[in-house]
Amino acid sequence: MSSISFKDNFTHIIGGQKVSSALTRDVINPATEEVVASVPVATKEQLDAAIDAAATAFPAWAATPLEQRQSLVEQVGILLNADANQFAEILVKEGGKTKSLADLEVGGTAAWMLAAKAQFLSDEIIIDTPDRRVVSHYVPLGVCAALTPWNFPLTLLIWKVVPALVTGNCLIVKPSPYAPLAAMKFVELAQRVLPPGVLSVLSGDDDLGPWISTHPRIARISLTGSLGAGRAIMKAGSATLKRLTLELSGNDPAIVLDDVDPKVIAPQIFWNALLNSGQICVALKRIYIHDKIYDAVRDELVAFAKTIRVGNGMDPETALGPVQNKDQFTKAKTFLEDCKRNGHTIALGGTVDESQKGYFIPVTIIDNPPDNSKVVREEPFAPILPLMRWSDEDDVIARANDSEYGLGATVWGNDLTRAQSIARRLEAGTVWINEAHQFHWDQPFGGFKLSGLGVEHSKYGLSSWTNIQTITLKKSKT
Repeated sequence: MSSISFKDNFTHIIGGQKVSSALTRDVINPATEEVVASVPVATKEQLDAAIDAAATAFPAWAATPLEQRQSLVEQVGILLNADANQFAEILVKEGGKTKSLADLEVGGTAAWMLAAKAQFLSDEIIIDTPDRRVVSHYVPLGVCAALTPWNFPLTLLIWKVVPALVTGNCLIVKPSPYAPLAAMKFVELAQRVLPPGVLSVLSGDDDLGPWISTHPRIARISLTGSLGAGRAIMKAGSATLKRLTLELSGNDPAIVLDDVDPKVIAPQIFWNALLNSGQICVALKRIYIHDKIYDAVRDELVAFAKTIRVGNGMDPETALGPVQNKDQFTKAKTFLEDCKRNGHTIALGGTVDESQKGYFIPVTIIDNPPDNSKVVREEPFAPILPLMRWSDEDDVIARANDSEYGLGATVWGNDLTRAQSIARRLEAGTVWINEAHQFHWDQPFGGFKLSGLGVEHSKYGLSSWTNIQTITLKKSKT
């Protein structure tokens, strides 16, 4: 792994220039609780400066031919690949990821950018007769903002950067204050290719999000974050009728049919539920296992989980790292405390080693808690997994749908006709069958109910970064 200096090396990027601030905040390594780096805290004046730079850059960028915009985005992806080891190291140190997962995130981010030529919107000819021609086309919105979370700082950033830029917008990025480093270095890297002002980044505190949400010169916000953050942005942005895409919380159910092999299914459930220590919006979070195989699947899951090493991601033997920050660590412990207080059966884990440095939650499997329990109703966002029994298909579908969230869901079974029938009845934006966490730039992704507003990816996600303008031409002379 390459070496990178974390001292005095992270700045805002405004108008293509590195800019600092008088006030700074520390970024903590969740595996060691040590300071990784300090980052500047943006002022309101610096937000105004970033907006000015984006507004100045916008006319020329919007007028740049699509193919050239796509090519420039691809070039940034090439640069990212060249610095992949450095970016992976940043992700490990600021996010607590394992090196293998960090490598996957960097590689996937670069691949998404290298596919920029596949992401475009074509004019739609509505009418073309001897008398009239009507064409709808897509006009970029202007200055936009991306608010990104701490669990996948590059993946969830690039889901916004690519569509924003290829559709001709200029973008201001606000990364999570818990994990801003990779995003800041990515935007700095992009300045080698992009015109000044097209892509900026501001590191901030709790004030920056509200300033962005209420700023009259920001046309659109794309957020990946919590339900609370989404509600706050929607309320604050209402005064200026901001365009919004909100990808919010989830509590994704998994339904396991009775025709699976417990030994085969257990590792798949484990990794799709607990990869990144369960800190994935669409991780499997409620596992409904058919009663006929429940005991066998539970026992295989416990046995498999015991083989998994939890520790510092810098150790190549580590398979799962810590949760990412102290607030999330504290929240996760409330789930363990609630399970113990209410007498839920804990098949594995459940006790935090308070003498250990780092925000480590042990892999915890809860054996058939009631449907109204905290661990079932709420999202732990930690390696805590409830398993529930089911025997009636209609009943388990109703239980799976009994949530205010509807981001993702999965069905696991060898009877594909039955699995597809169940999938169509689940209230979720994406339902995977015999897989999970599969994404593509041509595949719409968004949530039902309180899991979100709008979609990302595909022509639908791209169009959300634009106004649709219809031009009608009457061909007869006047």
